[in-house]
Amino acid sequence: MVTYQEAQLDALGDATRRAILSRLMDKPMAVGELARHFPVSRPAISQHLRILKDAHLVVDQAKGTQRIYALNPDGFESLRDHFDRVWSHALSAFAKKVEELESAEQQSKEQERDNDD
Repeated sequence: MVTYQEAQLDALGDATRRAILSRLMDKPMAVGELARHFPVSRPAISQHLRILKDAHLVVDQAKGTQRIYALNPDGFESLRDHFDRVWSHALSAFAKKVEELESAEQQSKEQERDNDD
C-alpha cells in the first residue's frame, strides 16, 4: 500500500511537477495559465496536476468552465510531518553514534593510561 508521503515524494521526483508547485506558490491557476509557462502540452500539464492532486499536494475548484488549482496546505503539512520524523530519527542516530565514538575514545585513553602505569 502506498502512503500519502510515498505518493508525495514520487510526485516531487519530477522536475515539471516541482516547477508547477513553484508556480502555484505565487497564486492559484487554471491549467491553461499554467501550460503557458511550460514547453509541454496542456494535456501533459493536466496529467501532472492529476498526479499532484492524487498525492494531495494540490486541490482544484471549478470556476465557470475552468478548474483552478492551488496548493493543498494539508498535503504539505503531512509531508512536513514525514520529514520531521525522518530528521528526528536521523539526528537521534547521529547523536547515538557520537556517544559511541566518545565512549570508545574514552576507553582507549583509559587503556593507554593503564598501560603506562
